[in-house]
Amino acid sequence: MLRTRARVRHPFLVAATALTLGAATALTLGTTDAATAAESAVGAPAATGTHAARHTADEPLLKGSAKLKRQPGDNVHFTFDAHGFADKARGTFYASHHIGKQWGGYFKGRIDCLVTGGPVAVATGIVTESHFQGAPGMPEIGELKGKRFGFTVLDDGKKDRLGYSWAIDGLPKNSVGKCLGSAPIETLEKGDYTVHHWMPPREPAKH
Repeated sequence: MLRTRARVRHPFLVAATALTLGAATALTLGTTDAATAAESAVGAPAATGTHAARHTADEPLLKGSAKLKRQPGDNVHFTFDAHGFADKARGTFYASHHIGKQWGGYFKGRIDCLVTGGPVAVATGIVTESHFQGAPGMPEIGELKGKRFGFTVLDDGKKDRLGYSWAIDGLPKNSVGKCLGSAPIETLEKGDYTVHHWMPPREPAKH
């Protein structure tokens, strides 16, 4: 997300102190090789190209997988497969973040809310599984299972963007309410997301 003095952006961290600035560079999710392997091993949702198959059902959709644009060695991936409106939404999410070969891990879970507005989707999900490998001088990720995190995706052709609820906190620690996320501050290095907008018809106002 934002950059540390080491010029490393973080989806999992926004460093504020010297320790966080150097180590905080570590919490965003993903690894080129490690993350890809992790996604396979962990059973991350399959990636789907943004325009590969347009959604036709009358319900919101957020789908796809991508690697965030970061400095070399800082690998972050997010994958989504979400369908349905508001708190009737269902599906899965997966996030991984690795820095170098020693620090990193993933968390995944079930979608519990999804709303869209044009090319923008906001989803939240409950973590059902997480694992992070610690390293000296790097941030410690506590227990994430059972927490709700939010994600925001802008489907803008080849310029998709992504945001997450811990953008200001720096690390994914605090649960949020359903369908709450941050602005899509991250850009993508590769991958693609598809957002299908749908809203139920509104009842006319009663006088």
